Amino acid sequence: MKNRLFLLFATIAAALTMSGCGYNQFQTLDEKTKSAWSEVLNQYQRRADLVPNIVASVKGQANFEQETLTKVVEARAKATSIQATPELANDPEALKKFQAAQGELSGALSRLMMVSERYPELQANQGFRDLRVTLEGTENRITVARNDYIQAVQAYNVLARQFPSNLTAMVMGYKPKPNFTVENEAAISKPPVVDFGTEKK
Repeated sequence: MKNRLFLLFATIAAALTMSGCGYNQFQTLDEKTKSAWSEVLNQYQRRADLVPNIVASVKGQANFEQETLTKVVEARAKATSIQATPELANDPEALKKFQAAQGELSGALSRLMMVSERYPELQANQGFRDLRVTLEGTENRITVARNDYIQAVQAYNVLARQFPSNLTAMVMGYKPKPNFTVENEAAISKPPVVDFGTEKK
């Protein structure tokens, strides 16, 4: 009887200790980051699925820049060749490569849309216009999903680093998670160039 009471009190004490040191918070935030990561992958996949239709639509346009189309196809192949597993989100180097590949696809699609403006017939094509609107909506969803993921990881990492929950993190082996970086960090860090024009003589 005494042994049972001791085990009961020990279990309750352990539960209270773990709860007070952030154990339950770690579980909650870990699940939140996994859920947010899944949404990021869903939106990137949605965009990748659009690319073949966009390329097919543009191919119908005579004399369209083949180099632009090729870059989109190659960027999509590169982005989809990276196996996006839950483990990828915990590997800083793998996450960096994944982000670079997705950024390359974003750039190639942006270039394609810019070039497409030179072709009035393509702009008049209802199918292409619909695809363009869908792509814009998907890019917005990607931005929202990435921001949600960044915030979820930030909350997890704060818990992993602050006292006393960092003690739980050390004991349980919970490490801070890598996060997305600003895609055009170099460009953002440069001051804008303002051209006021030169006075003609």
